[in-house]
Amino acid sequence: MINIQSFTFNPFQENTYVLSDKTKKCIIIDPGCYESYERDMLVKYIETDDLTPVKLLNTHCHIDHIFGNQFIAKKYDLKLEMHELDLPVLHAADQAGMIWGVNCDKSPEPEVFLTENDTIEFGDSELEIMLTPGHSPGSIVFYNKIEKFAVAGDVLFLQSIGRTDLPGGDHDTLISSIKNKLFLLDDDLTVYPGHGPETAIGFEKLNNPFLI
Repeated sequence: MINIQSFTFNPFQENTYVLSDKTKKCIIIDPGCYESYERDMLVKYIETDDLTPVKLLNTHCHIDHIFGNQFIAKKYDLKLEMHELDLPVLHAADQAGMIWGVNCDKSPEPEVFLTENDTIEFGDSELEIMLTPGHSPGSIVFYNKIEKFAVAGDVLFLQSIGRTDLPGGDHDTLISSIKNKLFLLDDDLTVYPGHGPETAIGFEKLNNPFLI
């Protein structure tokens, strides 16, 4: 069984996720740790639970989701893995920082490009990858059909959806990604979003004002 631990970091209140299983291997998704105490909090959790990080993954590369990329990559000697279509977003981090008035350590370049239907393996566990553009060109979702959960980045939120007014965003594409991909998953599948509380596919089908 996969354990999912979330942390809410940085001025944008972004959700960072650490997924682990009984082997004590773990993956870190969207490390948004910005302040030094946030990085300490993340490291303390990993050390206290005696976890071994084996992958650094980005659902997408907006600045609030990559603040900790460099720190995590160096701390645990990990290669960044993401979708190639989000490279322009990753490379625009400096510009985004100036716009939002925040500093961002330069993220390492990705060494592994993930594609739809790839499988992420760690310990005894697996996650499948779904390409869900719209919020950004290379937004991806990591999901497990058996345990019925998805780490969805900024695609779908509790009664909301990701914004599409940033460079590379497109509203119609996002709606299509949600309805034609996420909404094909089981209604009782839990969605862990990039901001805010978790939700479920079935609940969003009935209650999300952007999708009804």
